Amino acid sequence: MTSEKATLETPKYTNILDEASSINGGFDSIPIIDIGNMTNSDFRLRKDVAMKIRDACINVGFFYITNHGVDQSLIDSVVAQAKRFFDLPLENKMLIDISKSKNFKGYTPVLGENVNPENRGDLHEGFDMGWEDPQTGSTDWTGDMGGDNVWPSDIPGFREELLRYYYTIVHLGKTLFRLFALALELPEDFFNDKTKRPAAIMRLLHYPPQVGPVDDKDNVAALQVQNTDGQWVNAVPIPGTFVINIGDQLARWTNDVFKSTPHRAINRSGIRRYSIPLFFGTDYEVKLEPLPSCVSETRPPRYDIVTAGEYVKSRLEATYT
Repeated sequence: MTSEKATLETPKYTNILDEASSINGGFDSIPIIDIGNMTNSDFRLRKDVAMKIRDACINVGFFYITNHGVDQSLIDSVVAQAKRFFDLPLENKMLIDISKSKNFKGYTPVLGENVNPENRGDLHEGFDMGWEDPQTGSTDWTGDMGGDNVWPSDIPGFREELLRYYYTIVHLGKTLFRLFALALELPEDFFNDKTKRPAAIMRLLHYPPQVGPVDDKDNVAALQVQNTDGQWVNAVPIPGTFVINIGDQLARWTNDVFKSTPHRAINRSGIRRYSIPLFFGTDYEVKLEPLPSCVSETRPPRYDIVTAGEYVKSRLEATYT
């Protein structure tokens, strides 16, 4: 960022630590942010988007994005692939059971993972995949999360279509990280060398109906986000948008300046619900040290320094054991 640009923009905004010290977490709705200017040549327009994201990250921890550039036909195609996979007989899906994978890739049956605070298991089934070379299938990774993806053998075109969607969303994630950098008062390219092969795990999730007759639909309201008053706020599906969740890793990296907000998915609609989240993070070998704009004498580092791979592996081990 040049001094001229900084001079133009700085008077509009408060210091990020000052803003974080006076958060208002009693939200009753999820912000909707138009990111159409995310790559605009005018720095001021990009910064304006970034500051809207900053406000959402500090006060809510969730936001919708519109004008994200991902074609709806691609989204529809990958949802169709998810339905094909989950319609397979259980014994077929269990051939790629995630418990057989050292790097947590493959299929998880209903109740096969547990982030439920009441320790009851989670009422969904899933399929997990991560980065790989689209030509060779190799991840070329060693260490805590080293290892390849596993794929079903009985769905032609499944791998190819998922990877096509995956790399589109990973590209969007990298662009969002440039906006996060501006929001965090860092150089716009701060995360570029830390997201060359991002620890981006994509999940296909299927939530069977918990009550009622069975139908089939991918646009079902189930996600809820908890505010600081303990109230659950519905994050209803909005056509043409993605829901962005800051999550624990970015909250840790920002020394809790950006907020990780409790959330849950409860499908009492009587119809099947499908969701395809991408857990976008830094390259596995990057150390999660508190970002320079997020620490001060009055806000010292809150977490031990670990690599992203160590952190992700520890969270997955807690989920599946």
